[in-house]
Amino acid sequence: MQQRKLGNELTVSALGLGCMPMAGVGQNMYGEADVTESLATIDRAIELGVTLFDTAEVYGPHLNEELVGRGIAGRRDRLVIATKFGFKFNEDGFQGVDSTPANVRRACEGSLQRLGIDEIDLFYQHRVDPDVPIEDTVGEMARLVEEGKVRFVGLSEAGPDTIRRAHDTHPIAALQSEYSLWEREVEEEILPLCRELGIGFVPYSPLGRGFLTGQITSRDDLPEDDYRRRDPRYSEENFDQNLKLVDVVKDIANTHNRSAAQVALAWLLHKGEDIVPIPGSKRRATLEDSMAAADLVLTGDDMERLDAAAPIGGTAGPRYGEAMLKMTRL
Repeated sequence: MQQRKLGNELTVSALGLGCMPMAGVGQNMYGEADVTESLATIDRAIELGVTLFDTAEVYGPHLNEELVGRGIAGRRDRLVIATKFGFKFNEDGFQGVDSTPANVRRACEGSLQRLGIDEIDLFYQHRVDPDVPIEDTVGEMARLVEEGKVRFVGLSEAGPDTIRRAHDTHPIAALQSEYSLWEREVEEEILPLCRELGIGFVPYSPLGRGFLTGQITSRDDLPEDDYRRRDPRYSEENFDQNLKLVDVVKDIANTHNRSAAQVALAWLLHKGEDIVPIPGSKRRATLEDSMAAADLVLTGDDMERLDAAAPIGGTAGPRYGEAMLKMTRL
């Protein structure tokens, strides 16, 4: 597996593994996960040279970090473990965002324990808290770095002003935000800003929540309780329009004798050496398919066709519902 850098110092595999589908997020996300297969998927990822593993406190909550902790036990030194904080929840469920310094520290201590590690390699603010100055949040993250509990600091779905202010407070190694063939708006302002400041970029949902794999050809392919049935881009009015992009991805995949997923991931990798996508997987088969994208070389013509088929703002429907959309780019 090729290596890339996030920021100036953090070296990771060119593709990381998004662990969210593996455990603790419920069957309504990407179907039920089998713990044994999830652990085998982590094993296989390490065998393939994947070093970046991404989880979060809120996945479960807590259960996903515990699973990752089991999966990496005894092999921690070779890996880069990323997790996130920034929400508050109780027995009744999600209660909103919370990036107060006290919650930053509480979350860090809990994540260290659940992951079974002494230091978090990359600690992200999961979503910006509009009620807490980013200087206060990142200031507490910086103290955790000084204490040896965190190595590098990251943000997720932050807006340009927040990114600048955060980076002025403490160097930001990586920004994690949605980026894929069907979500390219970060190219307008956010990605250029990250490059100006020397911040690495970690695209989540690089396969459009499964849409860009070409495996979902109808809403009927989704279980009745799958949350994507409420995703605006999977809706009745937008689904067929968005399939037109997938047809182009499939056509290019056929010319290379590769999968559509590999083409979508390779497109991202070709967008810059500072980009490290984290496709999610809970099964070895999908993991192996995704990781094969690291050695797929797309031609200039391939890239032009994909760019033309997926212009910025060209995907039908917003990427989130209204409530979640309000939590992005703050």
